[in-house]
Amino acid sequence: MEGVTHSADMIIIGAGPVGLYASYYAGFRGFSTIICDTLPEIGGQISAMYPEKLIFDVAGFPEVRGRDLVHGLAEQAGAFKPTYVLGEQVVEFSQHDDGIGVVTAAGTRMSAKVLLITAGIGAFKPRPLPAADTFTGEGIVFFVPQLDVHTDQDVVIVGGGDSAFDWALSLHPIARSITLVHRRDAFRAHAATVDRVRDLGVRIVTSSEVTAIEGDDHVTAVRVAHKQTGEEQRLPADTIVAALGFIASIGPMADWGLELEKRHILVDTTMATNLAGVYAAGDIAAYRGKVPLISVGFGEAALAVNNAAPLIDPTHGVFPGHSSGESSG
Repeated sequence: MEGVTHSADMIIIGAGPVGLYASYYAGFRGFSTIICDTLPEIGGQISAMYPEKLIFDVAGFPEVRGRDLVHGLAEQAGAFKPTYVLGEQVVEFSQHDDGIGVVTAAGTRMSAKVLLITAGIGAFKPRPLPAADTFTGEGIVFFVPQLDVHTDQDVVIVGGGDSAFDWALSLHPIARSITLVHRRDAFRAHAATVDRVRDLGVRIVTSSEVTAIEGDDHVTAVRVAHKQTGEEQRLPADTIVAALGFIASIGPMADWGLELEKRHILVDTTMATNLAGVYAAGDIAAYRGKVPLISVGFGEAALAVNNAAPLIDPTHGVFPGHSSGESSG
């Protein structure tokens, strides 16, 4: 069966903050866009992993909640009516005399003059909780899309990184209890965040691992054993948040002929890759001195769109004019 076909001036792979801003900026320059993502909703890692977390490095906002940032970016991009292709992974790439073509695993075909890759860390999946291998009930989550779902619950968070402690901070005001379990004595999380969680009185169990999960249709408790002494304790749990990190891969893009450095795409100062008409911005783009911040990604998106402009329409220059006046082409 033939898939759906879309065409635009620019295809953007990645519907996270940088991809959404790139779509807005392309619209500002007068170009149409298609935004595609393997996730079923926009927002990338923010929507999937920390929609309720506060973000502190976005210009103009002393702090902004992840979901609010995504909503604002979507509204901004929406003024130029991008086409969304969500829940589909782009698997095929080709270059033609008149531009670029891509095809998703579902058979959706897209064509454009240029391609901008803003896929963040690529496709990612959570690291599994070993003790959950034989548990078939519900109550084990890897992310917390909605905090209020866990109101008055006993929550056990497994992990020692920033995400684990961020969830502890976010859930503490509404949960009945929070217990954080980590297999080491030291934490990967920022020391100030660890101190804030300790100051709240959150129970922290170190040098320990979850060895068993109790419950039939839903989690009711976990068993935790100390790694050195073997001493075991039982913790009540309505939800287990397995904040153990994730495994990332750029997937089929690794076979497109892009110049790569580990899981990142090498770009020049115009955000161009080694493939004609293909640009990259955001966390997936790599160059000397790169700092992986959302604010940096926004600037890279604007660089990519402006430098791609003459390829899309030779009457357009790289410089867009000032946004406080009329855009120039």
